[in-house]
Amino acid sequence: MTALPRDPLLPIPIDQYREGNTGIPYAHQFDSGKPGPHVAITALIHGNEVCGAHALDLLLREGFRPVIGKLSLIFCNVAAYLSFSPDEPTASRFIDEDMNRVWDPATLDSSRRSIELDRAREIEPLISEVDLLLDLHSMQQPSPPLMLSGPLAKGRELAAKVGVPATVVADQGHKAGRRMRDYGGFGDPASDKNALLVECGQHWEQSSRAVAIETMFRFLHAVGQADAGLLARHGFTQAPPSQDFVEVTEAVTIETDSFQFTQPFTGLERIAAKDTVIAHDGSKPIKTPYDNCVLIMPTKRLKPGQTAVRLGRYIAR
Repeated sequence: MTALPRDPLLPIPIDQYREGNTGIPYAHQFDSGKPGPHVAITALIHGNEVCGAHALDLLLREGFRPVIGKLSLIFCNVAAYLSFSPDEPTASRFIDEDMNRVWDPATLDSSRRSIELDRAREIEPLISEVDLLLDLHSMQQPSPPLMLSGPLAKGRELAAKVGVPATVVADQGHKAGRRMRDYGGFGDPASDKNALLVECGQHWEQSSRAVAIETMFRFLHAVGQADAGLLARHGFTQAPPSQDFVEVTEAVTIETDSFQFTQPFTGLERIAAKDTVIAHDGSKPIKTPYDNCVLIMPTKRLKPGQTAVRLGRYIAR
């Protein structure tokens, strides 16, 4: 059983956002009436990652409106979110399957059914119209926040423009399925569309809410939909510290039911020597492929087919 920390960040009511104004439940859109990009901020791709719900709730309660273009705000896996129980908080991650592994045309267009896949199909027409996306997530481990920019230069450039969090990870995603961050034009180097996924910290820590809110406001400013006054009103007047960029070179996918790390890694550990054993997958040792290897988001969900950890190295921006 997963224990919540003292003073945990818990789900908040979102029933008031059910109707929206897009014809899609829990999806809201605001049009400035001026030329500009269609921007979207999404939360709750995983139902237990509640910081995003807090961030969208704040933006909606404040009545924020974009100064250019259109802004869509979407609460995604609401069914999983509403299933939350403090007795087993991680169980609300999804109902049937991981909603962030279904974003490829073959899966979306298939006849297969699940709660998450049906919801992905429901919001896909809106996502397909989006030019710039920020997807709000949180993590299992009490690790520093990360911006996942995807493997393309355009993702790293947008992450640098936003300026937070301090660590940007350029990664390919997961073998288990495509993320929303990589869907369609977001993952196409020839497209102007772009997307970021931010991991705001550990699921139940109050700090993850603060990271989600700051990243959301800085993103809106970076894409031109909010002026500097929005940042100032919320206390974000100073420039953030410089960012570090990590390129993921490989993801370790679990093959057996007996995968075990050699230490309780939490993320961003730098392993000095090449060929250091960091885990065993059955009888197979998992070794670092080079010196100064950085461990990204080691998981506690040690099941075959899941990503155990991503391996990367620091690079120049």
